Amino acid sequence: MRTSAPPSPSPRRPRHPDLAPRRWPRHLSKVGLAVISVVFACTLSAAAQDLKTYRKKGSYEDVKFELNDAVIRRGLAIDYTGHINQMLERTGADVGSTKRVYANAEFFLFCSAKLSRDMIEADAANVGYCPYVVFIYEAAETPGEIVIGYRRPPAAGNDASRKALAAIDALLDGIVKDAVK
Repeated sequence: MRTSAPPSPSPRRPRHPDLAPRRWPRHLSKVGLAVISVVFACTLSAAAQDLKTYRKKGSYEDVKFELNDAVIRRGLAIDYTGHINQMLERTGADVGSTKRVYANAEFFLFCSAKLSRDMIEADAANVGYCPYVVFIYEAAETPGEIVIGYRRPPAAGNDASRKALAAIDALLDGIVKDAVK
């Protein structure tokens, strides 16, 4: 039986100083962490600005009716209603919370076949912006003040994508404005 000799080790070349791994001084690591924290905080702040809301004094059920009606008047159908308040009340004890956030809160999902097609034909990745979401809530701390809003699609992508997303933003803004008239 033939055995092969183990490969001979190749001679090591000395590393060029510019290619050697570097250790960052501790203070630079802390500065880097601070910069990352600031960027993360700004991102969260920007995300909060992606919600557009309007307020109206009145009955939650009346404003909810107006919101549903505003969607239907545009020839759209609500595909799903999420009952946020009920979920929070049902799961509060399971997560160790007793705080009552809302008196009422729901969200509605729907799409426009025309606007969604325009958006997705402009950029297939835009599928992430469908379905559209509008929401309504009455905070426990401010009964009688109803907040209605939506998550704004970003002005992103190529010209066709930005145009399609702007049309969806206008649709959602019109729906929400109609509900608070």
